[in-house]
Amino acid sequence: MSSTPTSPVPASAWVAGARPRTLPAALAPVLAGTGTALAAGSPRWGLAALALVVSLALQVGVNYANDYSDGIRGTDADRVGPMRLVGSGTARPAAVKRAAFGCFAVAAVAGLVLVALSGQWWLLLVGAASIAAAWYYTGGRRPYGYAGWGEVFVFVFFGLVAVCGTTLVQTGGVDVPTVAAAVAVGALACALLVANNLRDVHGDREVGKRTLATRLGERGTRLLYLGLVLLAVAGVVVVAATTTWLALLGLGCLVLLVPALRAVLGGATGRALVPVLQRTGMAELLAAVGLFAGLALG
Repeated sequence: MSSTPTSPVPASAWVAGARPRTLPAALAPVLAGTGTALAAGSPRWGLAALALVVSLALQVGVNYANDYSDGIRGTDADRVGPMRLVGSGTARPAAVKRAAFGCFAVAAVAGLVLVALSGQWWLLLVGAASIAAAWYYTGGRRPYGYAGWGEVFVFVFFGLVAVCGTTLVQTGGVDVPTVAAAVAVGALACALLVANNLRDVHGDREVGKRTLATRLGERGTRLLYLGLVLLAVAGVVVVAATTTWLALLGLGCLVLLVPALRAVLGGATGRALVPVLQRTGMAELLAAVGLFAGLALG
């Protein structure tokens, strides 16, 4: 970790540390979940907006928590990618930790209001689990993100929980199209993390960070990325088959995923994978926008 900063951290650094390019992963599940609520004929826009606040706050909180935890462990020293607040010495670790928990607090408050308005009180347990999972991804003594479980966290909480939860608070139930949409969104969110860990695989291996990419190796990780893209496509097709074929607009994401796949399967490494990250993140959002539009029009 770099030397402790002595000057105030500029707002631009906090914005960069929040990693704005990851925010489509927070917007996508709310769009998809609201789309399936529309298909069920029961959208509640105020609750959808609250769900978006929860999702965005959790995403930014995870980013700050990851910055803090990786920074104090020194695993960000040679990382390729966006600037890290702690690893670069731009911000004090305690300040970044406070920012993470501040975001989690925003998510908790918005979640409480959401639960109160929807009457789904058991979702308090899901919300508590989401916040705990967000912190212990790289925080605590034995972060599960360092043991190869990060992709599971992303698929479950930024896919299944986020999409199904968004639909549930609006309609009071979850159906097959919702689960299929959740699988599609979760698979692409997971693919984004897989691409990120593929980019960092050599550095992570050197510092003892046992991500799924370091466990599978490069070839296995590249095949996993392909499998997740195919799973996302299958999810969109199931949504369309059980609602309206206009939901196939969600496959517009392939415009971005095909070149990303070429790079991944073609052996791209390091900085050459940065465009893959960008395309995968935007593809997740495009898939959700397509699903939402198709279900709204249908």
